[in-house]
Amino acid sequence: MLAAALALAGCGGPTATAPASPGHLDVLTTTTLLASLASDVGHNRAVVTSLMPVGASPETYEPSPSDIVRAHDAGLIVENGAGLEAWLGPMLRSGATKTPLVDCSAGLQIVDANPHLWLDPQNARHYVAQIRDAMIAADPGGAPTYRANAAALDARLDALNARIVKAIATIPAANRNMIVFHNAWLYYNRRYGLRTLGAIEEVPGSEPSAGHMAQLIDAARAAHVRAIFAEPEYNANLVNAVARSADIPRVAMLYDDSVGTSPQTRDYISMLDTDTATIVAALK
Repeated sequence: MLAAALALAGCGGPTATAPASPGHLDVLTTTTLLASLASDVGHNRAVVTSLMPVGASPETYEPSPSDIVRAHDAGLIVENGAGLEAWLGPMLRSGATKTPLVDCSAGLQIVDANPHLWLDPQNARHYVAQIRDAMIAADPGGAPTYRANAAALDARLDALNARIVKAIATIPAANRNMIVFHNAWLYYNRRYGLRTLGAIEEVPGSEPSAGHMAQLIDAARAAHVRAIFAEPEYNANLVNAVARSADIPRVAMLYDDSVGTSPQTRDYISMLDTDTATIVAALK
């Protein structure tokens, strides 16, 4: 399989990754959000690319043969872990890939088997430390750069956390219930005092049952939920149907599994600032 993938890569496919220049580290992340963090840590030293494109869902992603080549050629692979990238292990084994792999979630408390730890900026600070240490291990000569970049990013994440605390505090306590498309917001909501009343998608990539939808609508009506939150990667038909049936006055868009393409969502920090503004405007 690896030989076939190498042959395909030689054809100049659009997902091929050029090796890092001498003295630099070639880093491959599974998601665009991890690429955002890793790019800041590796700035001026590492070449960082994402395995998945913008808008892809890590829960349902299907790797291609060229992805195997990219993983095989990288100097470091960065994954979220916590069961998010169930496809990654088989992919690496199929290509006999020996590239060092860092699990950003290692050492964090995982709640209800939910892998979306990065949406809590305090957990993202842990990710940054994991990425920094892995880059130093893979490229000791870049240690001063990686340490300095990670320290600067850590300070920015601390400031992000402070902004979110201040913003969420403006939402009345009775309004802090969210209906979301899939249960990505557990850690964010635990950090900032919000509640995920329910998620439309029970299993990633699967249609919800009629019974589940009925229960969700009843819960939304009982709690007088003010907004339901969609995601750009998913069909909005179900979200709009729940909003109509539960008399929810507002549908808003949140980014969580992937950065976006606009300046407001193109990196981790700007994405969470935008998400927070969206949540406050919808619930306040």
